Amino acid sequence: MTGPLTGLRVLELAGIGPAPFAAMTLADMGADVVRVDRPGARPPIPIGSTADVFGRGKRSVLLDLKNPADHETVMDLVARADVLIEGYRPGVAERLGIGPAECWRRNTRLVYGRMTGWGQDGPLAQVAGHDIDYIAITGALHAIGTADGPPQIPLNLVGDFGGGGMYLALGILAAVLESRTTGTGQVVDAAIVDGTTHLLTGIFGLLAGGAWADHRGVNRLDGGAPFYAVYRTRDDRHMAVGALEPQFYAEFVRLLRIDADPAAQHDRSGWADLRTRIADAFAARDQAEWVAVFAGTDACVAPVLSLTEAAAHPQIAARRTLIEVDGVRQPAPAPRFSGHPQTMPRPATPPGGGLETVLRDWLGRSGPSVG
Repeated sequence: MTGPLTGLRVLELAGIGPAPFAAMTLADMGADVVRVDRPGARPPIPIGSTADVFGRGKRSVLLDLKNPADHETVMDLVARADVLIEGYRPGVAERLGIGPAECWRRNTRLVYGRMTGWGQDGPLAQVAGHDIDYIAITGALHAIGTADGPPQIPLNLVGDFGGGGMYLALGILAAVLESRTTGTGQVVDAAIVDGTTHLLTGIFGLLAGGAWADHRGVNRLDGGAPFYAVYRTRDDRHMAVGALEPQFYAEFVRLLRIDADPAAQHDRSGWADLRTRIADAFAARDQAEWVAVFAGTDACVAPVLSLTEAAAHPQIAARRTLIEVDGVRQPAPAPRFSGHPQTMPRPATPPGGGLETVLRDWLGRSGPSVG
């Protein structure tokens, strides 16, 4: 892989979830990412190395931080790195002798990226948790779902990857820019509770302005509005409607062929009846028929596709948004850069499979062969 981060050296201490995702994102952009795997470690969800999508574009070295010789090798790599990424509970890296202070003694310009759910401090800092717990206390989980149902789990997109991994990657890049100017590194404390709350900035603005009710399924963007919702079709599929603006809404009701006054779009007193008429219309035809009706229009209507169906959608296919690497379907690197044509990521290497080349490329020395 080449990209705008070509030449950036990233050392990742192996973990799960958002930290590996952040490191993968940097690798997708051309960074040289080396993952330090612990000998004998097993992922919590057993997967083959070819399905280790988060490992794409990275090289792996097997080194035990509790072994003095391996620890010294890791510190030698720290001395040559621009970035270190870890996702341990607060204090664990320090106990392993690879905390920020120890690393800066070897490399003052190192950017030290830390990924946690709760953050490095606060009353929950040492408590276990997962995505669902982190987004629960931010208000994000409460806001997602129907008015008459419980909160709905948005996979782990909002917390782990949106509020976690992406903010870690962004923070690292900002700190690298400053490090290259000042010669001094710093800690990037990326907490999922912080990032998820930051993602809610627009919603908090609406809430403060009186344009958002703090209840599920009653607002314009949470399914409360009949023109921003999901509807079942005759063949038990679904269509997503996002006709917010008046011109798009007018086009939507025209093509749906229902009796609705575009001027009354935001009259909440008529929303219940409008939702029923929209639902009845969609239920009268199959999804494929509705796709044909709305194709190429500004009605803001799209079919709800499964993960396996997505690759065949003309837009996804045309942009090669989903690709195959070693037979494994996965998202293509994003975003795209005009100066770097899209290239295929390297598949993940087996744990330890990159030790010889990493020692050569980073440290200029040979190491034991790895089978």
